[in-house]
Amino acid sequence: MTQDQNPPAESTAPVLCDACAGIQRNWRRAPGHAELMQGVNRKEPRRHGAVTVTRYVCERCAAVWDYEN
Repeated sequence: MTQDQNPPAESTAPVLCDACAGIQRNWRRAPGHAELMQGVNRKEPRRHGAVTVTRYVCERCAAVWDYEN
């Protein structure tokens, strides 16, 4: 494929709503917001043991968030 057929990387990045843009990333117990809808969860192995990863999708801007605990 030529470069013209592939969109630039920045055009594929989601545009976050104000509530999603305000979420503190990579922070323990960071609050989400009311329009995040919980999806599926899964177990993933880590050095210290298995963790649960829960997927959330924003109803306003469709951003996808994974929350690990």
